[in-house]
Amino acid sequence: MSEGIPCLMMRGGTSKGAYFLARDLPADEAARDRLLLAVMGSPDPRQIDGIGGADPLTSKVAVLSPSSRDDADVDYLFLQVFVDQPIVSSAQGCGNILAGVGPAAIERGLVPVAGEVTAVRIHMVNSGEVAVAQVRTPAGRVSYDGDARIDGVPGTHAPVPLMFQNIAGSMCGALLPTGKARDTIEGVEATLIDNGMPCVIMRAADFGLSGQETREELEADGALKARLEAIRLEAGPLMNLGDVAAASVPKMTLVSPATGGGAISTRSFIPHRVHASVGVLAAVSVATACLTPGSTAAADLAHIPADGRFLIEHPTGALEVYLDLAADGAIRGAGTIRTARKLFDGLVFPR
Repeated sequence: MSEGIPCLMMRGGTSKGAYFLARDLPADEAARDRLLLAVMGSPDPRQIDGIGGADPLTSKVAVLSPSSRDDADVDYLFLQVFVDQPIVSSAQGCGNILAGVGPAAIERGLVPVAGEVTAVRIHMVNSGEVAVAQVRTPAGRVSYDGDARIDGVPGTHAPVPLMFQNIAGSMCGALLPTGKARDTIEGVEATLIDNGMPCVIMRAADFGLSGQETREELEADGALKARLEAIRLEAGPLMNLGDVAAASVPKMTLVSPATGGGAISTRSFIPHRVHASVGVLAAVSVATACLTPGSTAAADLAHIPADGRFLIEHPTGALEVYLDLAADGAIRGAGTIRTARKLFDGLVFPR
């Protein structure tokens, strides 16, 4: 390892992470995790001795390998490297880092180019589902240039459409793991839901908040964060996730009426820091909650779009989620458009 490890650093959606081939990392999980903590520079709030960016959104890892199943082209394992704790978690996936998996798989030769646009079927190892990414590959190479713009990322880039199917109960075993649209935990009404990402969805007003507070304001509210953590720890077993004290799920999400023309406004915790935007799969779960009768996001808070395109507002803009609805209203699939960009390709040297 002293000679360096091949590493592709990419921005995926509104996150940034290190993309590795599984064959370049230790097969033993404990050894792998120690290596990744060293690569990122954790535990340290500044991650000064590694390539992490001192934020959960920039301390992420994608591990790629040839697909282990016939209906996919590549396996993708997501690992969240905690910033200030010696923890590497595989407890959830990441839809933003997912946006870079298709391009990275092509860059690394795991998937061949197939024309102007290459469809990459991605087995999301964390949850067991398959997502399809459409990657622009003109002239036989990945193109990162384009006119797609997503909130939370400056400039424009090539669009990476993502489509998810069969993601209900991805980690919890059911869309509503308690069988109810609304539960009460620590005196607060909450919807426990998993349509690609386990989320605890609560009304911001129930915490005395407008839901339009800035990330900095929420970060500084220690009492709020302590209360949310108490709810999260109780929600874990109810969602079939067990003890979540050292896990990064479920995501805690406060919702309020949209103010910018969207379907609903969110403030998301991942799980202890406030998200600068909102995770892709968390946004899918929130949009699903908007359509779930009796949920904390339905009726009086949500504006339901007629075309199935939900704008989920967040602190730096909005994320568009498309829900593919059957005639009876059942959700058959979900999609979104993200962008990605290759930042560097080379060797990383753990201490």
